[in-house]
Amino acid sequence: QVQMVDSGGGLVQAGGSLRLSCAASGRTYSRNDMAWFRQATGKEREFVAAISRETGNTFYTNSVKGRFTISRDNTKSTVYLQMNSLKPEDTAVYYCAAGALVTMKRDGYDYWGQGTQVTVSL
Repeated sequence: QVQMVDSGGGLVQAGGSLRLSCAASGRTYSRNDMAWFRQATGKEREFVAAISRETGNTFYTNSVKGRFTISRDNTKSTVYLQMNSLKPEDTAVYYCAAGALVTMKRDGYDYWGQGTQVTVSL
């Protein structure tokens, strides 16, 4: 059974940090590339970051480069998103995703977490 559980969201002031976690079932984690997306109220779900299963290469959308870091712990079947220097425009529900290949497109991912809310205040 596929299971992905997102956690770590919360309320933080601008300039602060949060670390999101996504615990995936073993099979889902070991066979897929992993990514984070986010969806702000009234907006489309957008790509944030991804990490390759084979190479460990990472990819980011321009607005988070230099502030966010995606990583994975293979011993725990968990992917992380470290978010620093947070801005109010980072406010959204964040979702982890698993798919066969790294892509910025939502349709490229087969499995999704339930989402975790991140709110950044001024």
